[in-house]
Amino acid sequence: MMQVLNGSLVALVTPMISGGGIDFDALNKLIDWHIQEGTNGIVSVGTTGESATVNFEEHIEVIKHTISYVDGRLPVIAGTGANSTLEALDLTKEAKMIGADYALIVTPYYNKPSQKGLIEHYTKIADSVDIPQILYNVPSRTACDLLPGTSEILSEHKNIVGIKEAVNEEERIKDLIKISLSNESFKIYSGDDPSFLKMLSLGGHGVISVAANVVPKSISSICTFYQNNEVEKAEEINNKLNNLYDLLFIQSNPIPVKWMMYKMGLIQNALRLPLVELDKKYQEILISEMLKLELL
Repeated sequence: MMQVLNGSLVALVTPMISGGGIDFDALNKLIDWHIQEGTNGIVSVGTTGESATVNFEEHIEVIKHTISYVDGRLPVIAGTGANSTLEALDLTKEAKMIGADYALIVTPYYNKPSQKGLIEHYTKIADSVDIPQILYNVPSRTACDLLPGTSEILSEHKNIVGIKEAVNEEERIKDLIKISLSNESFKIYSGDDPSFLKMLSLGGHGVISVAANVVPKSISSICTFYQNNEVEKAEEINNKLNNLYDLLFIQSNPIPVKWMMYKMGLIQNALRLPLVELDKKYQEILISEMLKLELL
């Protein structure tokens, strides 16, 4: 039985120790905390989980540990994208083998495939691995834009069950919602915290959120209130978080979110090169926002 995927899905950071090893104790604590706070699913080793700097073995090890520790309490979505189709295929096969509920597959970055190339890339993975797969479009990071028309073609594959869309354009979101309305098994998730409530209002199914790393209960509550037609309550919480959403991208994600989590005592202050600690000039601004939100 496939675990249903909607609401607040956290793009979980990968906690590390100084020197760059994985901090599995901190990972366990984060998972327990998310379950207590009402998070609806965990994305393991996506962009926020520093997928670009862990090696293949670590990538699988973190997903495997997450699945094992979650132990069925929530759906686990494995980040398995790569800019090599063969590597993405291998990661997706491994994720299926170790028990991931879903795979989240980012568009190939840096090599700029055409729309035809994207169709072939995703179709090859979907044909080869029988696991529910979610497309992921974030052109600001990948230099590759998966267009709604391409998503529509891919949505016809039984193993492709949704898209995480990080482009904040109302027309595009409406186009994606249309695909979902004509094919109920294809769900639309926001990949953009500042505009996710707008996407829910247009018919989206949830958010894969960076902010949920620091305010899991708030993001989960926004989704729940919205699902229950308590729109004003959802908007009230969301408005309080608007500044936080912006600050989380004051430097490249996950630099700000990891620094905030370190200040909250959730993880050590450790990232992998080429990412480095949050610039000192931004630290006061983040502290002041965290005090306002009672995170410290």
